[in-house]
Formats: sequence, C-alpha cells, structure tokens
Amino acid sequence: MEIVETDAVEALRHRHAELEAQLRAEYGRARPDDMALKRLKLEKLYVKERIDRLSVH
Repeated sequence: MEIVETDAVEALRHRHAELEAQLRAEYGRARPDDMALKRLKLEKLYVKERIDRLSVH
C-alpha cells in the first residue's frame, strides 16, 4: 500500500524537524531554559499528533 503525503503533512514534518533542531540547540546551551524546553516539547508533541491524524496509510 502506498503512503500518500499531503502538503500539510509535509509542512508539519518540516516543522517537527525544526523543533527538534531547536531542542538540540537549547540542550546544548550551558544553562538550558526550562520554560523554552517545555514549550518546544509540547509543540513538537502537538505537531507529531497532527501528523499522525493527517497521515494516510
């Protein structure tokens, strides 16, 4: 079965990768900002859930 990826899912995957990069950068700081980490993790989870809902298998 072919997986069809819409433009919306592709955009969400791109955003998910951006958030992952921001998380790595924040963790790489000498003193990571706990609130920034929490916000990034929550947004990344939200994006992942949207990807899962929109993905067509």
